[in-house]
Amino acid sequence: MSGPARGWWLRSVSGSESSRSAGRPPIPDDEQGGLSALGRKTIDSLRAGVVVLDPDDVPVLVNPAARAMGLLRTGAAPGSIAAHPLIRTLAGQVRRTGVRREIELDLPRGRDSAGDNPLGVHLRAMGLGAGYVSIEAADVTESHRLARVRRDFVANVSHELKTPIGALQLLAEALVDATEPAGEGAAELSEDVIAARRFAERIQHESTRLGRLVQELLELTRLQGAEPQPAPEPVAVDWVIAEVIDRTRTGAAARRVEIAVDGQRGLTVYGSDSQLATALANLVENAINYSGEDTTVRVTARATDEHIEIAVADQGIGIAPNEVDRIFERFYRADQARSRATGGTGLGLAIVKHIANNHGGRVDVSSTLGGGSTFTLRLPASPPDDLEATLNSAGIEAGPAELRQA
Repeated sequence: MSGPARGWWLRSVSGSESSRSAGRPPIPDDEQGGLSALGRKTIDSLRAGVVVLDPDDVPVLVNPAARAMGLLRTGAAPGSIAAHPLIRTLAGQVRRTGVRREIELDLPRGRDSAGDNPLGVHLRAMGLGAGYVSIEAADVTESHRLARVRRDFVANVSHELKTPIGALQLLAEALVDATEPAGEGAAELSEDVIAARRFAERIQHESTRLGRLVQELLELTRLQGAEPQPAPEPVAVDWVIAEVIDRTRTGAAARRVEIAVDGQRGLTVYGSDSQLATALANLVENAINYSGEDTTVRVTARATDEHIEIAVADQGIGIAPNEVDRIFERFYRADQARSRATGGTGLGLAIVKHIANNHGGRVDVSSTLGGGSTFTLRLPASPPDDLEATLNSAGIEAGPAELRQA
């Protein structure tokens, strides 16, 4: 709740005290009643649900839209009402931190149909002063439904493509083996056989690239909510970096790129170790692919007051200023020619972005055209808060926008 509605609520709560503090005479009671009635009609007419909780989490203002969304529960006392546990958790966080909170999720409709046609809601909680918190709920069910349809379509098509792509790879490999010259007969190979071998090698290369594209599409679909996120666990940053160095060692050696590691040791983040390793591996692989020979890719870890930062810096071609804001888009590639040469799919950085978001962090980039780039993965230094615990215990799934703090 914001703007005039919020002002009306503050005046009706604080009454004449706010007028005295401003140096003006108190508002007469009859005028307050008229303003309160007008404000109440305005709130009741909104399509968005509005709930205002007092310092004890008791609902003191509820409009019909909030009731229709199921944001209320039966209270402990006969005839009383209480806010949904998620609403109370959001309000508690706003009081503790003083920061507005936003979350988008799928809320089960009723007790007996938790998985059928969930209600998509975007919740925004903000403090009104004196311990009062306003929660605004917008119905985003249709956008969530469309997002699920999109994800399911991509996942189903990708799964169906895996089988024929695998068959293509096997057939191409068999053709390459069948046309391989053996011993002294190599010089007697006909032009047709040489051409067939060349075509088979090309088919093998492109089918491998297509297989990687399908695999990354499936990974991106999972990260966007097609499958529940694993429960967050402590993850040693040293292990993540060591795992990534092991994965990328062969590619770095082939391009004569050195991978250097420095910064703080013994740091811990919270989330999925496999996802974090995938995100960092994508950043290091990109740095290797876009670097020249005899250069260095440097991986640095450090802790700040609120975040653990893992930076990957290269000495490569850099990114143009007009492309920096687009490189995390799916299928966008700053250097098309280089991506074709390295077999890039254009999905690696999109996967990194979603992994960072799912862990409550973000990924940033600073780059100079011709002077290299630095990608920094920023992850929370503290365990997940009690809001995620409430979601898990209630069986509530985060929506397409994922959990975020504004």
